[in-house]
Amino acid sequence: MGVLFQNDFDYSVIDQVAHRPYPMRQLPWIMTQTWHDVLFLHWPVDAQMVRALLPVGLELDLFDGQAYAAVVPFYMTNVAPRGVPALPGFSSMPEVNVRTYVTAKGIPGVYFFSLDAANPLVVGAARAMFRLPYHTAEMQIHQREDWIHYTSRRKRADSRPAELRGRYHSVGIGRQPEPGSLEHFLTERYCLYSLDDALHMFRADIHHAPWNLTLAEAELDVNTMADANGIRLPAMSPLAHYAKRQDVVVWPLRRVDD
Repeated sequence: MGVLFQNDFDYSVIDQVAHRPYPMRQLPWIMTQTWHDVLFLHWPVDAQMVRALLPVGLELDLFDGQAYAAVVPFYMTNVAPRGVPALPGFSSMPEVNVRTYVTAKGIPGVYFFSLDAANPLVVGAARAMFRLPYHTAEMQIHQREDWIHYTSRRKRADSRPAELRGRYHSVGIGRQPEPGSLEHFLTERYCLYSLDDALHMFRADIHHAPWNLTLAEAELDVNTMADANGIRLPAMSPLAHYAKRQDVVVWPLRRVDD
Protein backbone atom coordinates (compact mmCIF):
# COMPACT_ATOMS: atom_id res chain seq x y z
CA MET A 1 0.00 0.00 0.00
CA GLY A 2 1.39 3.38 -0.95
CA VAL A 3 2.00 6.10 1.60
CA LEU A 4 -1.13 8.17 2.14
CA PHE A 5 -1.12 11.66 3.60
CA GLN A 6 -3.57 13.56 1.41
CA ASN A 7 -5.41 15.40 4.21
CA ASP A 8 -8.79 14.00 3.21
CA PHE A 9 -10.34 13.83 6.68
CA ASP A 10 -14.15 13.79 6.59
CA TYR A 11 -15.22 16.42 9.13
CA SER A 12 -18.90 15.66 8.57
CA VAL A 13 -18.61 12.77 11.03
CA ILE A 14 -18.48 15.29 13.88
CA ASP A 15 -22.15 16.11 13.31
CA GLN A 16 -23.26 12.46 13.40
CA VAL A 17 -24.10 11.99 17.07
CA ALA A 18 -27.44 10.16 17.32
CA HIS A 19 -25.72 6.76 17.65
CA ARG A 20 -23.52 7.69 20.60
CA PRO A 21 -24.12 5.94 23.94
CA TYR A 22 -23.37 9.19 25.82
CA PRO A 23 -22.86 12.86 24.79
CA MET A 24 -19.65 14.11 23.23
CA ARG A 25 -17.30 16.10 25.43
CA GLN A 26 -17.92 19.84 25.37
CA LEU A 27 -14.20 20.64 25.33
CA PRO A 28 -12.57 20.85 21.87
CA TRP A 29 -11.14 17.66 20.42
CA ILE A 30 -7.39 17.75 19.76
CA MET A 31 -6.55 15.21 17.03
CA THR A 32 -7.77 13.59 13.84
CA GLN A 33 -7.13 10.03 12.67
CA THR A 34 -8.43 8.01 9.74
CA TRP A 35 -8.43 4.23 10.07
CA HIS A 36 -8.28 2.13 6.89
CA ASP A 37 -8.79 -1.58 6.22
CA VAL A 38 -9.64 -2.33 9.83
CA LEU A 39 -9.78 -6.01 10.75
CA PHE A 40 -11.45 -6.96 14.04
CA LEU A 41 -10.41 -10.43 15.21
CA HIS A 42 -12.26 -11.47 18.36
CA TRP A 43 -11.94 -14.56 20.53
CA PRO A 44 -13.96 -15.55 23.60
CA VAL A 45 -11.52 -15.78 26.48
CA ASP A 46 -11.51 -16.77 30.12
CA ALA A 47 -12.85 -13.85 32.13
CA GLN A 48 -10.79 -14.64 35.22
CA MET A 49 -7.58 -14.67 33.17
CA VAL A 50 -8.29 -11.29 31.58
CA ARG A 51 -9.60 -9.72 34.77
CA ALA A 52 -6.30 -10.54 36.49
CA LEU A 53 -4.48 -8.46 33.86
CA LEU A 54 -6.60 -5.33 34.33
CA PRO A 55 -5.58 -2.44 36.56
CA VAL A 56 -7.55 -1.67 39.70
CA GLY A 57 -10.50 0.57 38.89
CA LEU A 58 -11.52 -1.10 35.64
CA GLU A 59 -14.34 -3.63 35.48
CA LEU A 60 -14.25 -6.26 32.76
CA ASP A 61 -17.23 -5.79 30.41
CA LEU A 62 -18.94 -9.05 29.43
CA PHE A 63 -21.44 -9.96 26.72
CA ASP A 64 -23.91 -12.58 27.97
CA GLY A 65 -21.35 -13.49 30.62
CA GLN A 66 -18.50 -13.92 28.14
CA ALA A 67 -15.23 -11.93 27.97
CA TYR A 68 -13.59 -11.14 24.64
CA ALA A 69 -10.08 -10.25 23.53
CA ALA A 70 -9.25 -8.73 20.17
CA VAL A 71 -6.33 -8.33 17.80
CA VAL A 72 -6.99 -5.37 15.48
CA PRO A 73 -4.68 -4.53 12.55
CA PHE A 74 -5.30 -1.49 10.35
CA TYR A 75 -3.62 1.46 8.64
CA MET A 76 -3.82 5.09 9.80
CA THR A 77 -3.69 8.37 7.90
CA ASN A 78 -4.57 11.97 8.82
CA VAL A 79 -2.89 11.55 12.21
CA ALA A 80 -2.46 15.19 13.15
CA PRO A 81 -3.21 17.72 15.88
CA ARG A 82 -6.26 19.90 15.35
CA GLY A 83 -5.57 22.67 12.85
CA VAL A 84 -2.33 21.08 11.64
CA PRO A 85 -2.18 19.37 8.23
CA ALA A 86 -1.14 15.75 7.99
CA LEU A 87 2.58 15.50 7.29
CA PRO A 88 4.52 12.91 5.26
CA GLY A 89 6.58 10.63 7.49
CA PHE A 90 4.50 11.32 10.59
CA SER A 91 0.79 11.11 9.84
CA SER A 92 0.52 7.69 8.15
CA MET A 93 1.43 4.26 9.51
CA PRO A 94 0.20 0.73 10.16
CA GLU A 95 -0.90 -0.20 13.66
CA VAL A 96 -2.04 -3.38 15.39
CA ASN A 97 -3.49 -3.46 18.88
CA VAL A 98 -4.53 -6.04 21.45
CA ARG A 99 -7.52 -5.05 23.54
CA THR A 100 -10.45 -6.04 25.70
CA TYR A 101 -13.63 -4.34 26.87
CA VAL A 102 -14.13 -2.61 30.19
CA THR A 103 -16.20 -0.09 32.10
CA ALA A 104 -15.25 2.55 34.65
CA LYS A 105 -17.89 4.50 36.55
CA GLY A 106 -20.49 3.06 34.20
CA ILE A 107 -18.86 4.25 30.96
CA PRO A 108 -18.01 1.41 28.53
CA GLY A 109 -14.68 1.61 26.77
CA VAL A 110 -11.57 -0.18 25.55
CA TYR A 111 -8.46 -1.22 27.45
CA PHE A 112 -5.33 -1.76 25.36
CA PHE A 113 -2.80 -4.35 26.45
CA SER A 114 -0.47 -3.28 23.64
CA LEU A 115 -0.34 -1.15 20.51
CA ASP A 116 2.35 -1.70 17.87
CA ALA A 117 3.08 0.95 15.24
CA ALA A 118 5.72 1.44 12.59
CA ASN A 119 6.58 5.08 13.33
CA PRO A 120 8.87 5.55 16.38
CA LEU A 121 8.03 9.26 16.58
CA VAL A 122 4.34 8.50 16.88
CA VAL A 123 5.03 5.71 19.36
CA GLY A 124 6.88 8.14 21.62
CA ALA A 125 4.25 10.85 21.27
CA ALA A 126 1.37 8.47 21.97
CA ARG A 127 3.09 7.08 25.05
CA ALA A 128 3.52 10.61 26.39
CA MET A 129 0.14 12.07 25.40
CA PHE A 130 -2.17 9.13 26.09
CA ARG A 131 -0.10 6.90 28.43
CA LEU A 132 -0.67 3.92 26.18
CA PRO A 133 1.60 0.85 25.93
CA TYR A 134 2.86 1.53 22.41
CA HIS A 135 5.75 -0.42 20.87
CA THR A 136 7.76 0.15 17.71
CA ALA A 137 7.46 -2.64 15.15
CA GLU A 138 8.58 -3.49 11.65
CA MET A 139 5.35 -3.47 9.68
CA GLN A 140 4.13 -3.81 6.12
CA ILE A 141 0.68 -3.69 4.60
CA HIS A 142 -0.20 -4.05 0.95
CA GLN A 143 -3.04 -5.23 -1.23
CA ARG A 144 -3.00 -8.07 -3.76
CA GLU A 145 -6.24 -8.31 -5.69
CA ASP A 146 -8.87 -8.12 -2.94
CA TRP A 147 -6.64 -9.40 -0.10
CA ILE A 148 -4.91 -7.14 2.44
CA HIS A 149 -1.52 -8.66 3.35
CA TYR A 150 -0.31 -7.58 6.78
CA THR A 151 2.89 -8.22 8.71
CA SER A 152 4.06 -6.82 12.05
CA ARG A 153 7.03 -7.81 14.20
CA ARG A 154 7.96 -5.96 17.38
CA LYS A 155 11.52 -4.62 17.32
CA ARG A 156 12.66 -4.76 20.94
CA ALA A 157 14.80 -7.82 21.57
CA ASP A 158 14.10 -7.73 25.32
CA SER A 159 10.33 -8.00 24.89
CA ARG A 160 8.26 -11.13 24.39
CA PRO A 161 7.80 -12.06 20.71
CA ALA A 162 4.86 -10.16 19.27
CA GLU A 163 4.23 -10.92 15.63
CA LEU A 164 1.28 -10.93 13.27
CA ARG A 165 1.48 -12.24 9.73
CA GLY A 166 -1.46 -13.03 7.50
CA ARG A 167 -4.02 -11.75 5.05
CA TYR A 168 -7.67 -10.75 5.09
CA HIS A 169 -10.48 -9.43 2.96
CA SER A 170 -14.08 -8.34 3.17
CA VAL A 171 -16.94 -10.78 2.66
CA GLY A 172 -20.49 -9.69 1.92
CA ILE A 173 -22.33 -6.39 2.24
CA GLY A 174 -21.54 -3.80 4.89
CA ARG A 175 -24.06 -2.84 7.55
CA GLN A 176 -24.21 -1.06 10.87
CA PRO A 177 -24.33 -3.48 13.81
CA GLU A 178 -27.67 -3.68 15.59
CA PRO A 179 -27.78 -2.29 19.14
CA GLY A 180 -27.73 -5.20 21.56
CA SER A 181 -25.81 -7.45 19.16
CA LEU A 182 -22.38 -8.88 19.84
CA GLU A 183 -20.93 -6.89 16.94
CA HIS A 184 -22.28 -3.67 18.43
CA PHE A 185 -20.86 -4.53 21.87
CA LEU A 186 -17.41 -5.23 20.40
CA THR A 187 -17.05 -2.20 18.12
CA GLU A 188 -19.23 0.71 19.22
CA ARG A 189 -16.88 2.03 21.90
CA TYR A 190 -16.17 5.73 22.36
CA CYS A 191 -13.35 5.94 24.88
CA LEU A 192 -10.17 4.24 26.00
CA TYR A 193 -8.71 3.87 29.46
CA SER A 194 -5.07 4.14 30.52
CA LEU A 195 -2.94 4.69 33.64
CA ASP A 196 -0.11 7.00 34.56
CA ASP A 197 2.98 5.98 36.52
CA ALA A 198 1.18 6.67 39.80
CA LEU A 199 -1.64 4.29 38.72
CA HIS A 200 -4.19 7.08 38.31
CA MET A 201 -6.92 6.10 35.85
CA PHE A 202 -7.46 8.27 32.77
CA ARG A 203 -9.99 8.25 29.95
CA ALA A 204 -9.62 9.56 26.40
CA ASP A 205 -12.87 10.06 24.50
CA ILE A 206 -13.18 9.58 20.75
CA HIS A 207 -15.91 10.13 18.20
CA HIS A 208 -16.71 8.67 14.81
CA ALA A 209 -19.67 7.66 12.68
CA PRO A 210 -21.32 4.29 13.35
CA TRP A 211 -19.22 1.38 12.16
CA ASN A 212 -20.08 -0.07 8.77
CA LEU A 213 -18.99 -3.70 9.08
CA THR A 214 -18.80 -6.68 6.80
CA LEU A 215 -17.81 -10.18 7.73
CA ALA A 216 -14.17 -10.92 6.93
CA GLU A 217 -12.11 -13.89 5.88
CA ALA A 218 -8.73 -13.97 7.61
CA GLU A 219 -5.83 -16.37 7.17
CA LEU A 220 -3.22 -16.06 9.92
CA ASP A 221 0.23 -17.59 9.46
CA VAL A 222 1.58 -16.21 12.76
CA ASN A 223 -0.21 -14.52 15.64
CA THR A 224 1.64 -14.07 18.94
CA MET A 225 0.22 -10.62 19.71
CA ALA A 226 -2.04 -11.78 22.54
CA ASP A 227 0.53 -14.27 23.87
CA ALA A 228 2.97 -11.40 24.36
CA ASN A 229 0.48 -9.86 26.78
CA GLY A 230 -0.16 -13.02 28.76
CA ILE A 231 -3.49 -13.73 27.05
CA ARG A 232 -4.18 -17.29 25.92
CA LEU A 233 -6.45 -17.40 22.91
CA PRO A 234 -8.57 -20.51 22.33
CA ALA A 235 -7.68 -22.85 19.47
CA MET A 236 -10.51 -21.71 17.24
CA SER A 237 -11.12 -19.38 14.34
CA PRO A 238 -11.84 -15.83 15.51
CA LEU A 239 -14.96 -13.83 14.81
CA ALA A 240 -13.73 -11.59 11.99
CA HIS A 241 -15.17 -8.27 10.79
CA TYR A 242 -13.84 -5.69 8.36
CA ALA A 243 -14.36 -1.94 7.93
CA LYS A 244 -13.01 -0.04 4.95
CA ARG A 245 -12.61 3.35 6.64
CA GLN A 246 -13.38 5.28 9.80
CA ASP A 247 -12.67 8.98 10.42
CA VAL A 248 -12.06 9.71 14.11
CA VAL A 249 -11.54 12.71 16.38
CA VAL A 250 -9.81 12.33 19.74
CA TRP A 251 -10.02 14.30 22.99
CA PRO A 252 -7.22 14.68 25.55
CA LEU A 253 -6.95 12.48 28.62
CA ARG A 254 -8.87 13.32 31.76
CA ARG A 255 -8.78 11.73 35.19
CA VAL A 256 -11.61 9.28 35.66
CA ASP A 257 -12.30 10.60 39.16
CA ASP A 258 -12.40 14.25 38.03
